[in-house]
Amino acid sequence: MKLSPYIKDLLAKQCGCGLNTSSDCTVLALDIETRTREHMGANTIKRLLGFIDDERQPRVTTLNIIAQYLGYKDWDTLKLVDDEKGNSIFGETENEINISQLEPDAEIEITYQPNRRLVIKFQGDNTFLVTESENSKLHVGDIIDVDHIVREYPLLVSEVVRDGESLGSFTAGKAQGIEFKL
Repeated sequence: MKLSPYIKDLLAKQCGCGLNTSSDCTVLALDIETRTREHMGANTIKRLLGFIDDERQPRVTTLNIIAQYLGYKDWDTLKLVDDEKGNSIFGETENEINISQLEPDAEIEITYQPNRRLVIKFQGDNTFLVTESENSKLHVGDIIDVDHIVREYPLLVSEVVRDGESLGSFTAGKAQGIEFKL
């Protein structure tokens, strides 16, 4: 199980780190233990944040520790808040697009430094077609697989397919993150 982007964002704000690297998970584990007096291993956090591929379901006690760290009574209470936030196209502060709520053919304009611009059209199942590309390594016609679109964070493309051939992963906006508009 992987935590939702909304909960990941709450964790990042609480610990004061971006949760973009494995070492950030170690920082978070120490902060959780300091604040809750409950131990949670860095590898557990890495699994929950998707740094380690693992489909094991976490223990309820683990999820309750995360909820308590974030100021909630228990996981069920936090999950209710998460579900409410996840039912719109945007997250809590309109800094994230909830891809599962996009309509087919929805277009998103993404910009990032230096002077890069993409327009992508939602195809379903986290897949987008690049319809416009300025100063980017992505080309018009590329099919990209994206799990999250978050303002001021890099755009992580898990796979780029060009002319039927997989080119692997791609990251846009590594330095300063991306901006977007629907």
